[in-house]
Amino acid sequence: MGYAFSLALLLITNPLDPMSFLQVQMEDRTVAMADRADYTLPIGGVSLVDVNRLQTMMEALAKLAYQEPINATINNSGAIVPEKKGRKLHEGKFLQQFYEYYYGNGASTVQIPFQEIYPKVDQALMSQVRKKTIGQYTTYYNSRNKNRSHNIMLASKAINNYVVLPGEIFSFNKVVGKRTKEKGYLQAPIIVRGELSEGIGGGICQVSSTLFNAVDKAGLHIVQRYSHSRDVAYVRPGRDATVSWYGPDFVFQNKYAYPIMIRAGSSNGSMYVSVHSFPEIEYEPRHVPSVHQSTPEEGPASPPILTEPTMP
Repeated sequence: MGYAFSLALLLITNPLDPMSFLQVQMEDRTVAMADRADYTLPIGGVSLVDVNRLQTMMEALAKLAYQEPINATINNSGAIVPEKKGRKLHEGKFLQQFYEYYYGNGASTVQIPFQEIYPKVDQALMSQVRKKTIGQYTTYYNSRNKNRSHNIMLASKAINNYVVLPGEIFSFNKVVGKRTKEKGYLQAPIIVRGELSEGIGGGICQVSSTLFNAVDKAGLHIVQRYSHSRDVAYVRPGRDATVSWYGPDFVFQNKYAYPIMIRAGSSNGSMYVSVHSFPEIEYEPRHVPSVHQSTPEEGPASPPILTEPTMP
């Protein structure tokens, strides 16, 4: 506030005009109006900017200005879809504009200054990280169960094309997000305390379990994994990874020196996950048993079991 305080001394000889406004525009429309009088705190006979009120206005402008960057992806045809830069409010430039108005004369009109946000994944990275497959796994489900198939498809899309940088940690719950009706998830069978029941997002654990087996096969570091309270039919006993929004998560870390990318999809009763990286990567694959294509959607009941989580 040193800049603001020094300029405030000018007000002794240059009093505020309460009827002169700052008009803030974004893309040819007015999004905010500010009056000097509303942003003034009289302190010791000298008027200073009310920084709390100014901060409130900046937070509102930041929400209006923000556009999230979009990573480069690979489409269903195998072509790379270019990234798109995002943007956010350039706070430093806006503060400079505000103080120039505040300590100046008359009204003023300013455009919201933007600062570019670069995406995490661009075309150059995507073109390299796709070149070498270091792990893959496929599981099967009953495609006649439309709700469960739909949920598997949604969760597969959420992790598809996701890039994990060296040393970065992947959390299934954070990446996929909360499974809700608003996001399109439907009622389908889930396991609760060893018994089958209906719940929003049933089938999601097949996606997390398929992902677990693929990244385990690629030799990645498993940080956290829980098994269901009973065996599931889509993977072998002890090879599942249960997840829930308010409960267990599946978490792994990219321990390699190169980024890795997840590819995932589902159709016609099968879901796959493959893990890819740069051609130069030296990885440590693990043996992971596969499943039979004839695996039913849900197996017979078995005694409740609980596998301890794998922790770092």
